[in-house]
Amino acid sequence: MNNILLIEDDLQICEVIQEYFGNKGTVVIAVNDGTTALDVINETINDYELILLDIMLPGADGFTICRAIRRCSDIPVIFITARGREEDILNGYGLGCDDYIVKPFMLSALYVKCEALVRRANNAVGNNVLECGGIRLDTRKLQCTANGAEVELPPKEYAILRYLMEHKDWAVDRTTLLDRIWGYDYFGSDRVVDNHIKKLRKALGSAGSQIRTLVGRGYKLTE
Repeated sequence: MNNILLIEDDLQICEVIQEYFGNKGTVVIAVNDGTTALDVINETINDYELILLDIMLPGADGFTICRAIRRCSDIPVIFITARGREEDILNGYGLGCDDYIVKPFMLSALYVKCEALVRRANNAVGNNVLECGGIRLDTRKLQCTANGAEVELPPKEYAILRYLMEHKDWAVDRTTLLDRIWGYDYFGSDRVVDNHIKKLRKALGSAGSQIRTLVGRGYKLTE
């Protein structure tokens, strides 16, 4: 392992993890609040191999952050938290975490779990490429190409495209996209989806025509 992102507001825990992992050659970058963590995820998530994530954080909680991560990346995520209730554990796995560790924990066990998850992710790299017609998406590197040309996509457009590619040839309604991309607590107009689809098509150039509008229903991505 090379680089890990630790999202934890307890500075003592950060220091202990950084020292232990550092002695084994792994750099651990610590972020101490949820708001900053969301910025890091949007801007530099591809710099890390794994994320260690607390739940109780100032700014945005760990569940919100995990949801944001899964909208744009398959990077391994391990919750490390004092919240050991069954509903919290099930919620964590439901949001897409790879493991859930309740504090206090053994550093040696945490390190071994991290190693195993990173190794598994690296071995499965071939499964992280989605293709449909002229569009190719690498979900590990967060890279998109359209007809062979690399395309820079903002987070929302990337997340929409990824969902459509994972469900190609499916009719996907606006409500589903709102729930998956914006979250269940979004209360704005569903027309926001149309605006982002318009931007996505433009960014994809001629490949944007693969996104078909289903009048009165939603959208479908085809070959």
